[in-house]
Amino acid sequence: RGGGLKGMEGPNNGQVEGGADANQFSGSSSMTFTTEQYDRIVKIAHADHMYGPLSARMAFPFDLLVRSMCPSIIGHDCVKAGILLGLLGGTPSLEDGIGSGVGGSRNYQCSIRSNIHILVVGDPGMGKSQMLLGATQVASRSVYVGGNTSSTTGLTISLTKEQGGETGIEAGALVLADQGVCCIDEFDKMAKSNQDGLLEAMEQQQISIAKAGVVASLPARCSVIAAANPKQGSYNMGKSVAENLNIPPPLLSRFDLVFILRDRSNLEQDKLVSGNIMALYQSRKDKGGGNGEMDEFMNRHEADMMKSVSDGNSTSNSNVPMKIRLPWIVDTQNPLPANVVKDYIMYAKEYCKPKLTGEAAAILKDYFMSLRYPEDGSQKSGSMPITTRQLEALIRLSQARAKACLREFVLKEDAEDVVELMRDSVDQIHMDNDGNIDRTRGGVMGKSKRKQKNDFVEALLRHEQSRFTKDDLLAIAHRIKLGLDNFWSMVDELRNGEYPEIGKDGQGLYYVMNTV
Repeated sequence: RGGGLKGMEGPNNGQVEGGADANQFSGSSSMTFTTEQYDRIVKIAHADHMYGPLSARMAFPFDLLVRSMCPSIIGHDCVKAGILLGLLGGTPSLEDGIGSGVGGSRNYQCSIRSNIHILVVGDPGMGKSQMLLGATQVASRSVYVGGNTSSTTGLTISLTKEQGGETGIEAGALVLADQGVCCIDEFDKMAKSNQDGLLEAMEQQQISIAKAGVVASLPARCSVIAAANPKQGSYNMGKSVAENLNIPPPLLSRFDLVFILRDRSNLEQDKLVSGNIMALYQSRKDKGGGNGEMDEFMNRHEADMMKSVSDGNSTSNSNVPMKIRLPWIVDTQNPLPANVVKDYIMYAKEYCKPKLTGEAAAILKDYFMSLRYPEDGSQKSGSMPITTRQLEALIRLSQARAKACLREFVLKEDAEDVVELMRDSVDQIHMDNDGNIDRTRGGVMGKSKRKQKNDFVEALLRHEQSRFTKDDLLAIAHRIKLGLDNFWSMVDELRNGEYPEIGKDGQGLYYVMNTV
């Protein structure tokens, strides 16, 4: 698998202790595992598919862990995979600073963020809160808070007066979740002042305070997994993520992955979900009634797996997509107990520090460049779907993907799975109501194309003149800070759409239709 188990030397009085390869941020590791826990970790790490191509068997520990994440929720496999990668995190790394310690004997070092932040946005009743609770059950250290009842001091740091007049510091949720995960439900209902308190913690991984004569910084090296509802209750695909949520763009940009869950009618999926809910309320002896539908579902995805093999994916140099693998695993493997998954994640996070290989780095770089420079040659400076911050996120995610298999190096299939996951997230963010990819939504500052059209038409209506030349249109677009990339294509859509809003007279002058 590109590397064996790390950090384990052997049984010692019924326990297995970590070696020198422990977390460099926490000093020498004191984490211990019993021989029974160690044996279970080894069995999971060396488990394989009974069927399928070699590339699918190589990914099996990762797939089985995704299967074991909140198994009571049907579907949402990509979201579960993202949450699992958030729990594992990337490889911590340090950069040499510019200063030196006392007497020049010690160099300052600046830590680069290795924690992964996940945001799940969706319609009510999609299981977001349940998946967050499932993440807290398998995390080595976790704190669960509600955004509607939390405050800035409750999330960060508060000062208290002790007996004798001394000032004390009380840690908030982010500090208590150091080296763990902080799950925030109802993220959209947090006050803006409370959301601003997350900015430093999510990027610099620390909380600083300068108040009442106290100047201090406390570590907050935790992953943030948040769930949010759209402002209008249901997610509007005609708007961008920033327009759907009441979240400031600087905070939204700190999330490595953003998933959008929509409650859409699907007969086959609804049968599985309803059958699973009914099974939760049945006794064990009554749970065998719905095997027909599950068998049919399994046979179809097994046929997809075999088709993937026949199409040339049976070699170790190719990868079976997650959208085929994960549903197939759900129907062929039982989930692991939560305590076993927790032990595995604790071990992988503590002792496995995978390094990026050249082959994996090339895949990540090619995907980054394909988004920055689309194949059609259009370079939209104001609507980039990905930035260098997301490139670092790709590296962290690929390292976490290798951790799931306890590898010492990030292999090609790790990078391919992460690219598939990121592509799914980016496409969801930029998809409009018609199912088309609208790159003008780009990033957290992007606007939907409909919003741009409305702003432009309203600016024309406010103008003192009623007829406009091409130069006038460009000047108005520049004044309202409308992106000029593909500007004339937007004007053509306003003229030739199903309900035209702009017309053009015989002299070549433009006008707003409802003013004539």
